[in-house]
Amino acid sequence: MRKAIETLKNIWKIEDLRQRILITILFAAIYRFGSFVVLPGINPGMLTQLHKQTSEGLLALLNMFSGGAFSNASVFALGIMPYISASIVIQLLAIAVPYFQKLQREGESGRIKINQYTRYLTIAILLFQAPSYLMNLKAQAGPSLNPSLNWTLFMITSTIILAAGSMFILWLGERITDKGIGNGISLIIMLGIIARLPKALSQEVVSRTTDTGAGGLIMFLFEIVFLLLVIAGAIMLVQGTRKVPVQYAKRIVGNKQYGGARQYIPLKVNAANVMPIIFAQAIMFIPVAIIGYSNVASASGVARALTNHTGFWYNFVFAVMIILFTYFYTAITINPTQMAEDMKRNNGFIPGIKPGKKTAEYIDEIMSRITLPGSLFLAAVAIMPAFAGIFGVKAEFAQFFGGTSLLILVGVVLDTLQQVESHLLMRHYDGLLKSGRIKGRSGSVAAY
Repeated sequence: MRKAIETLKNIWKIEDLRQRILITILFAAIYRFGSFVVLPGINPGMLTQLHKQTSEGLLALLNMFSGGAFSNASVFALGIMPYISASIVIQLLAIAVPYFQKLQREGESGRIKINQYTRYLTIAILLFQAPSYLMNLKAQAGPSLNPSLNWTLFMITSTIILAAGSMFILWLGERITDKGIGNGISLIIMLGIIARLPKALSQEVVSRTTDTGAGGLIMFLFEIVFLLLVIAGAIMLVQGTRKVPVQYAKRIVGNKQYGGARQYIPLKVNAANVMPIIFAQAIMFIPVAIIGYSNVASASGVARALTNHTGFWYNFVFAVMIILFTYFYTAITINPTQMAEDMKRNNGFIPGIKPGKKTAEYIDEIMSRITLPGSLFLAAVAIMPAFAGIFGVKAEFAQFFGGTSLLILVGVVLDTLQQVESHLLMRHYDGLLKSGRIKGRSGSVAAY
């Protein structure tokens, strides 16, 4: 406790870090405030049916990612997910289309161009999703609309407002990244998720203590213990590495000797981090957008199977997509050939492996081996909420037993702590931990 207080004092002493934390808190407060600003022409006191619709099923997940803005008919109702979806499409194009491959190789100028295309595609997705959301709003919350409202004019203006709201969230995220602490887009997603935790926790306590046969507080304590175990597993997944030894040859320049020491390349067990789950989750929202939010309950056949987030086929497809995306994202973020060339250029080699092509093949083989268990565990954690629901855990609280929610929370917290740790160590203060090291994620939600 004493060390924690001392660390907080050290954080406050560093002017740059203090300003960054305060700016982050300010932008986070603006985002949460906007989640309760209702669209013009809507009576917030008559959204009961919309709240009921988003209390379970896939729409509950969508509502959680928006921090409750979806069920509040807020100007931020569509959240940041359209930007994530656009980023996925652009990344896929960067693999299949030569023009986008060329842009990726152009460095900073290419990255700026890709970001522009991502924003244009985000706006296009928003212009498709916003009318769908408004049609659902009319079906679920018709009495909340002003009777004298011109529906056509309302659709046009509200579509513009919803699109502008999502783009403003994106701007906030980028400002947090530039001026604040941590990754802005990741923090915004985390804020939306964690905002639902107090309500979900209280509902679970009430359910266990009042419902007959629910198990009482003993069962609730078992849930908390299991949740802590899952969190520990998620932390191990985020931080797990396989160290590859690299021997550097001795070089003598003038009177100084360079190299000769053995170092290690830390290859992450889950190099893709939480990105495969976010990619897969964004794609799993597509059926909802296609059939319309208001038609989810009445959907049949394949559409119903893919919108039932507790069903077998939804979780099976979700898990398979996570495994595939894990390999895909690892392949585009880890370049064994480049690593082998860098080692060769610096007179380094892996003991027993020839430099160059053989080294690249060896690193690629190791990555393939450690990615498989990492992807399987990632998929298992992702579908854990469905199993929690089977054992009677309330739907809202079950989302914190794994899935995107838990891994984003763990990953973002570790990333943010790592940045704070770096600021402290750079100014010769003790870090947050005795070891002086917090392993965060090498990637992030916004690392496109």
